[in-house]
Amino acid sequence: MTLQEKIIKLKKEKNAVILAHYYQNQDIQDIADYVGDSLGLSQQAVKTDANIIVFAGVHFMAETAKILNPDKIVVLPDLNAGCSLADSCPADTFESFVKAHPNHTVITYINCSAEVKALTDIVCTSSNALKIVNSIPKDKSIIFAPDRNLGKYIMSQTGREMLLWDGSCVVHEAFSIEKLIELHKKYPKYIIIAHPESQEHILKTATYIGSTAGMINYVKENSDKGFIVATEAGILYKMKQEVPNTELIPAPAKEDNTCACSECAFMKVNTLEKLYNCLRDESPQIQVSKEVMEKALVPIQRMLELSV
Repeated sequence: MTLQEKIIKLKKEKNAVILAHYYQNQDIQDIADYVGDSLGLSQQAVKTDANIIVFAGVHFMAETAKILNPDKIVVLPDLNAGCSLADSCPADTFESFVKAHPNHTVITYINCSAEVKALTDIVCTSSNALKIVNSIPKDKSIIFAPDRNLGKYIMSQTGREMLLWDGSCVVHEAFSIEKLIELHKKYPKYIIIAHPESQEHILKTATYIGSTAGMINYVKENSDKGFIVATEAGILYKMKQEVPNTELIPAPAKEDNTCACSECAFMKVNTLEKLYNCLRDESPQIQVSKEVMEKALVPIQRMLELSV
């Protein structure tokens, strides 16, 4: 019996569901019940009637699933699957920052810890960030955390001034503008699409800026074109499934590596074998204190209500 067959068998026996992010390894995406971005994964976590949620992604995503399903077992293949962006916003430091700026509506990007979400008025993802910010009355001051690049992009699109936390994602800051320009010279008819976590100078080159799900939909709608894709390279697997005859090139990273693209090392620590083991052993489980869960649930639910 193959490892994939063992996982499928065990999943049925335990009434488990496997949720995977677009940035996961291909074999994990293939075995998942649902593959999506942070918003889609949150929505699926709410819907599931499974007893066990196997979250193939990073820690903050699994935490969000646990907050939405406090009575379910939520397991992560590897607890070392963290997030540089979430790490850039420690909860104690952020709490001091919020207290130093009273009378602000606090919006946090979903890429943060449960403790940071508990200090928040409303959560957003890259799919709904513009909608969430626009839902706040114009006379209200806003703190936006932790991603400064996404925050700057939202400000440019809405005209709203926001107080930004100085955090970022190492994956989306790794793109080389010089290499990107050279690549575009080589493929001048190819369209550059980018994730809004990317730096401003990268976003200025893009024809389309959007979430991972938004980028996939844009490519599907324009499948007769060629694309240079500025986000974590794992997205290309799902894109190629959706548009097999469309030319897709990952945007080049500053550092030379095996794929010459930008990859999230945290996402890639999950493996199929670890996924099988965590389902078999029902470990490691995601644990969030009751107090934090109750506080963090409120801003997450507000986001989901605005995202229907």
